[in-house]
Amino acid sequence: MNTLIASRVPPILLLYWIIKIAATTLGETGADHFSMTLGMGYGITILVFFAVFGILLAAKLAQRRYEPVLYWSTFTASAIAGTAFSDYIDRTLGLGYALGSVLLVILLIGVLVLWYRQEGSLSVERITTARAETFYWLAFLVANTLGTAAGDYLADDAGFGFLQGSLLIGGILVAIAAVHRFTRISPIVLFWLAFVLTRPFGATFGDLLTKPVSAGGLDLGTLGASVFFAAVLAVSLVFEVRRHRRESNTPLAPSAPAAV
Repeated sequence: MNTLIASRVPPILLLYWIIKIAATTLGETGADHFSMTLGMGYGITILVFFAVFGILLAAKLAQRRYEPVLYWSTFTASAIAGTAFSDYIDRTLGLGYALGSVLLVILLIGVLVLWYRQEGSLSVERITTARAETFYWLAFLVANTLGTAAGDYLADDAGFGFLQGSLLIGGILVAIAAVHRFTRISPIVLFWLAFVLTRPFGATFGDLLTKPVSAGGLDLGTLGASVFFAAVLAVSLVFEVRRHRRESNTPLAPSAPAAV
């Protein structure tokens, strides 16, 4: 494969994690706004946002290069769809947060194993084919769904509450960043740990903002919280678009094949 072909996905920089946390938290508050505040219910919300995700994903796969606005629009749609689907599994189907999380962990492992068998790597920084990118987005969708279930389990069933749950996961994410900085543990393994954990961080933090005070939240409402995180996402995207434009004017350097 020509190593000079541009990647279809963004590099994993600090700005990536800032945008991801904003997008995943918006996924939590946005899904709750549509399904509960507006009364659409989980079923309709799932259908609407899976359709939006499918349309955006088709447009994304048709492109051979990373384009920030389309990429993060697709990601945010997957976060909203994943949140609604997780709530449907846990609440409507009655499987509960623990069982729902276990089933989604198994599904995510299955997707990653299949991805590795087909592509020989789980690298998320050098995606250059439509097939690899399809696995990439499928894993992201499952991980987003898993994160919601895990966050709800931590906050509700495990009894940590929204604030303590957010602080606990935030501490683990800081520890993962330190491990990445000071050890030689596979960055791909650490990425997937951080990726999955940023989702329950967004879920618990989003619930902290939107749930009533009697339930341990700040009662800011799903609309207000969604608007706030949409604004954070939009501002962060401005910086990401500028960064991408600067780097697009720099010749691509050859890269070595990534190893798991």
